[in-house]
Amino acid sequence: MTGRVAAVNLGIVTEAQWAGDASGRSGIDKRPVDVPVSLLTEGLAGDFIGERAVHGGPDQAVYAYAEEDAAWWSAELGRGIGPGGFGENLTTYAVDVTGAVIGEQWQIGSALLQVTKPRTPCTTFAGFWGVPDLIKRFTVRAAPGAYLRVLREGEVGAGDPVEVVERPAHGVTIGEVFRATSLEPELLPRLLEAPDLPEPIREKVRRRLAGRG
Repeated sequence: MTGRVAAVNLGIVTEAQWAGDASGRSGIDKRPVDVPVSLLTEGLAGDFIGERAVHGGPDQAVYAYAEEDAAWWSAELGRGIGPGGFGENLTTYAVDVTGAVIGEQWQIGSALLQVTKPRTPCTTFAGFWGVPDLIKRFTVRAAPGAYLRVLREGEVGAGDPVEVVERPAHGVTIGEVFRATSLEPELLPRLLEAPDLPEPIREKVRRRLAGRG
């Protein structure tokens, strides 16, 4: 089955006590749009990002989450979760996001993207959903979605195929990185085999391994 983009979602300004930004504003509430959107090096045109110290930037330009994983959470929580409900820019269908290899490249529309790192759950996410123990539950589930950098700017829209055009041989996946940096530290040495993993994570891994030694 060919993977595709089920929805493209843009953030709106949300003001709330749980918002991580110092101004009390967050862009986690993302809504699907009906037209193709320009995908730029810093992210989707028109997307609001509240806390730029930890969100956005070249290595986190786009966040993708699988429709299938959203359906699991919908059943788990007993409520509907629509496109953008995880704060994702791209809701995918029939794409193994958790199994995506760090550094693999996705052709979507006229844009070319590269998988960089998993999403780390935060208190803003828990506040947005109104689920106090969400960080713990999200971590245990270990289906975090993937951040991507933009290698070639272009336009993306709902229905566009997601074609994996290059996949590194090292095989280190989004799921492995997430588990290694949360609940399974024995996996940490594997992460250094992925040269396209953002340097801040590689440095964190090196420090943790040095501390263990």
